[in-house]
Amino acid sequence: MPAAPAAGATMKKFLLFTRDNDIRLLFLGQEYFRALVAAFDAARNEILLETYIFADDETGQNISAALIRAKARGVAVRVITDGVGTGKLPYFDHWRENGLTHRVYNPHLFGKFGFSRTHRKLVVVDRERAFVGGINIIDDLNGGPGVKLPEPRWDFAVQCRGPIVEEVTAAFEHQWMRLTPGYLGHPFRLLRQGWRGRLGAHVGQAAFVARDNLTNRRAIEKTYLRALGRAREAVWLANPYFIPGRKLRSALTQAAQRGVAVHLLIGRKEFHLLDTAVPWLYAKLLDAGVRIAEYDQRQLHGKVAVVDDVWATVGSSNLDALSLFLNHEANVVILDDPLVTELRTHIRDAFEGARRIDPDRFGKRSAVRRLRQWLAYRAYRVVMKLLTFGRYD
Repeated sequence: MPAAPAAGATMKKFLLFTRDNDIRLLFLGQEYFRALVAAFDAARNEILLETYIFADDETGQNISAALIRAKARGVAVRVITDGVGTGKLPYFDHWRENGLTHRVYNPHLFGKFGFSRTHRKLVVVDRERAFVGGINIIDDLNGGPGVKLPEPRWDFAVQCRGPIVEEVTAAFEHQWMRLTPGYLGHPFRLLRQGWRGRLGAHVGQAAFVARDNLTNRRAIEKTYLRALGRAREAVWLANPYFIPGRKLRSALTQAAQRGVAVHLLIGRKEFHLLDTAVPWLYAKLLDAGVRIAEYDQRQLHGKVAVVDDVWATVGSSNLDALSLFLNHEANVVILDDPLVTELRTHIRDAFEGARRIDPDRFGKRSAVRRLRQWLAYRAYRVVMKLLTFGRYD
């Protein structure tokens, strides 16, 4: 069987990669929020921010204050929040009083956009700098009402400068227009899923990929499938909510069967249903040689992957039905950049500190445990089939 081409080689034909991007990895919320506040305080013309959660806590207050300071200097500030992820906050009135422009995506559980949410975390400053990742505007230790996490969430974002910022800006503008009263069409160009120019081994190759329920329905899933299909040496994948469809599961097992060292790091102890349902998928993955570890040292919230130390992705998309088939999501894909090995080190270190799933012991689990896992998985599958109108497979 001929060797598969490197992950990066195939992706260049699928996504719009640009070069000469300066991309910096941001690990944990504290580093991300410092970078955001610094960017907001340096802004001259415009700030665009889209997030799923904008919490009413110390972090949210600091970010809100930085936005208001920018507006007071004459910077145009536009904010999109999700109707369920954020809800109604005292900030909203304060923003309006200070001249910020704010729109809410799908204010109710079921609305104009069905059940979908905007789960994206995007920031653009002066159309020169962009932030994309999985980190919400919420304290690192805020685990929800009355819950304080013992350790900061394990999560990532990237700060980008260069041509990729244009794509992030276009995604925000398209979303902003969707939320315009009376919006019917697509006045802004759609994100281009093509390729620009010939890219050799050049630092700063990156592409922005977003999914929606219009024209880019499977964009992020296809990005993963192409990379996994071309993996030759190693895959490091970390995700908190791992219940992908059959295609992604098949891509992981096929990579392992080709001799690729596939490492799957899965978050635990956030949602009991998922903790019970996800292990039902382990058997076939383990049989194929996939190495699985469950991480519970802190809340794993990062949605990241590295293939062959060449290809990496950082973003908001979980590998579950909601992210892959319903919600609006956004990831950045990076090629041939030092950031790739930096991210791999983070995932590897977390994997080594996590609890490995032993194939033999897992295969000997009790019949009662197997039944609970099967029932939880089937319940999840039925609900997701309904919510995604049958698209979840």
